Amino acid sequence: MNERRRHGDLPFDLQEIPTATVDDLQRSVFDQEYLPAAFAPDVLAANGRTYEEQLAALRMVASVKYATPTLVGLLVLSSRARDFLPGAYVQFLRIAGQELADPIRDEEAIAGPLAQLLRRIDEKLRAHVQIAVDLTSGSTEKRSPNFPVAALEQLLRNAVMHRTYEGTNAPVRVTWFDDRIEIQSPGGPYGLVTPQNFGRPGVSDYRNPSVAEAMKVLGFVQRFGVGIATAERALKDNGNPPIEWDVNDRFVLAVVRGRR
Repeated sequence: MNERRRHGDLPFDLQEIPTATVDDLQRSVFDQEYLPAAFAPDVLAANGRTYEEQLAALRMVASVKYATPTLVGLLVLSSRARDFLPGAYVQFLRIAGQELADPIRDEEAIAGPLAQLLRRIDEKLRAHVQIAVDLTSGSTEKRSPNFPVAALEQLLRNAVMHRTYEGTNAPVRVTWFDDRIEIQSPGGPYGLVTPQNFGRPGVSDYRNPSVAEAMKVLGFVQRFGVGIATAERALKDNGNPPIEWDVNDRFVLAVVRGRR
């Protein structure tokens, strides 16, 4: 009982999901993708731990004794995370126009193990970016996207990393209009971050520290705390206006306008 009580003091992404079992985790994803990314080959070769011991060491289950998947374990390793965490997906909507009532061009609920989900988001973003070709302003053609993919990737990864799963079944939402992209993440700022200092360089905190670490292990994050600054720079270099933020205690909304 003491061990389980201690789990109640952990961050929410390390809380066990009692209705899930270790069979809900995909061992192939763990063995073929996550473990090789987390440890060097010589470390893996010398590792004599059982599967359950490895999962517990990487916090994908609560413990060896109580091998119940944690929230981060389901997000990283399960194709059925939505069965236990209904909001564990990204809702993508491409609108042909500037209002929600305009026709829908593309719609998809993107789910799956974390790396698969993030790769699918990247593919979706790249599929909808339009490239303008300038043949008049110089001796060589110049290609400029209406939205820089690098900025969108950073904002989406930030939204997935920092969202809350407590008290909501809402997904991360990407609504792409002809003139702008709206990225909404459930939950307001966390810890040291407030609506007043949100986005300020050097001010960061982590609602889901183990999700953040998993994204770093999988190669989707290079350095913590620089995602917004990286996105802002990519937008500026591409000729897009600065991000418009709506930050409150219920959600964080980033509005990215098209290139001038």
